[in-house]
Amino acid sequence: MFESIRRARLQREGLSCGKTRRKHQEGDLFDEMRTHPAGTVVTYVLFFIGVALLMRLGTRVEDGLPALTWLHALYAAAIGFAMVSHERVALREQICDNGVLLLVLGTILMHLALIVFTLDMFTGQSWGKALKAVVLPHAFGPLVLSVILGRRIGLFGAIYATLFGVLVCVSVSAPTFMATSTLIGFTGVLLTKRVRRRNRLFMAGLYVGLVAMAFSLLLHEAAGVIMEEKLGRMVGLPLAVGILTGMAIGGLLPVLESVFGVTTEVSWLELADLNHPLMRRLSIEAPGTYHHSLVVANLSEAAAERIGASASMCRVSAYFHDIGKLSKPEYFIENMDPEANPHDDLTPRMSALVIIAHVKDGVDLAIKNNLNTRMIDVIEQHHGTSLAYYFYRQALDQKAEVERLVKLGKAKDDDVPQVSEETFRYPGPKPQFKESAIISLADAVESASRTLEKPNASRIETMIDEIVQGRMMDGQLDECDLTIAELAKIKASFAKTLLSMMHGRIKYQKAVESKPAPPVRDEPKPLLAGDDEPATMASGNIVEASFTGPQPEALLKKPRGRKSSSAA
Repeated sequence: MFESIRRARLQREGLSCGKTRRKHQEGDLFDEMRTHPAGTVVTYVLFFIGVALLMRLGTRVEDGLPALTWLHALYAAAIGFAMVSHERVALREQICDNGVLLLVLGTILMHLALIVFTLDMFTGQSWGKALKAVVLPHAFGPLVLSVILGRRIGLFGAIYATLFGVLVCVSVSAPTFMATSTLIGFTGVLLTKRVRRRNRLFMAGLYVGLVAMAFSLLLHEAAGVIMEEKLGRMVGLPLAVGILTGMAIGGLLPVLESVFGVTTEVSWLELADLNHPLMRRLSIEAPGTYHHSLVVANLSEAAAERIGASASMCRVSAYFHDIGKLSKPEYFIENMDPEANPHDDLTPRMSALVIIAHVKDGVDLAIKNNLNTRMIDVIEQHHGTSLAYYFYRQALDQKAEVERLVKLGKAKDDDVPQVSEETFRYPGPKPQFKESAIISLADAVESASRTLEKPNASRIETMIDEIVQGRMMDGQLDECDLTIAELAKIKASFAKTLLSMMHGRIKYQKAVESKPAPPVRDEPKPLLAGDDEPATMASGNIVEASFTGPQPEALLKKPRGRKSSSAA
């Protein structure tokens, strides 16, 4: 309320337009719960309650199954302790907040519930235990986690879905269930490396079904019951379940991404559409910024590939990182009219405020257009808290000039401007993750590369080293998890990409245009003095020679010139 009153007062005084920028993640209760330890405890408690309910339901899918005992609870507690230890020790960086933890545990719980539902649905069928074990959707949880969060989390899901599944599916032999679940689950994880098209999920489901089909035949043969089951069921059902699992995951992914705020490689590629309204505006209203964004996207994507970061996220986020310049595109050098610099009429402090404001304007535009939250993070962080050095240096020079005039008695002490470094710094925050840091460095490197004269490998590498070293000394990379080894790879990638973009060209020799020859008449033309031989040189030979190399001397020999009639 007090902020609204203050804004209204400023508007009456003519110091505010009355509009407020949208801000990203300000005072959000959900953001607080994502990192609070109490949220972690609640998530685990809810998961174990869900497992206990599924264990109880698993004993009711068939008649005559043993009831739950304290021994089963002890088994579940031991597996739960192993899972928590595994997550806290080996996957602390991947499962970085409670939202991701909820996604992982919720997917495992959904996987177990789907298995119980499938067993209950097939209860009335006269199938053997081997066939029941094979037709369960063992690939569901591992596939979902592998596609969304990576294959390490996918393996984590496959392991603990198998261990808890043994306790839930008491109607299936424990060794058979473990062997089938691990084989099919791990196969699904193996087939989901960088899924960038939704049809890859269908193909992964198909291959999982083929593996399940082959294992079904071998399992029935080893158990000696192959003659008791129909071949169509042994082969067709595992294949069909695998294909349906892949198709179901393809339809479920957008829902999970929306609920948990995560983005898969498939969605990043769908977002990499240059026909987005903001990109179309950028190409028309700020073509220099548009081209700059494309080059930054190429630089950051190649660097992310080198260190194993999300290359698709870097490319898409780089496209949109400077959309805030749409508010005042003419104030940025890449869009500026060389004959009219708007900063000539502004003080250095005001110029810096206009330039720095493109970050907040970009966040406002991104929220208004419902861009991905990770892209908004990149827009906020791509300048960190770095210094607008050009205008800061200009302000210091002006201050020094006024101080000189004060000493000469031509100005007063009150005329000396106060120059604070904080006024010329971006609001931040500093880059918080690898992709944001890569785009921040690529943005600076691309801008600086425009100032290089006669760029070569040595000059490009020196420029990149100076920029990266300057960012490190300024503390701009302190809050992201880039290592020194990764920075070396990023610098090498930048140098390689820039060198390939700024390489020299072969200077071609200009071709001489041939002129049409005058029409030849049949009547003889009287010869003038000195005209004892006709002209035989054709200009087309010169054009041909410039592209095909030296010609025979007889063709290139210049004939004797003829004097004109006026000269005679």
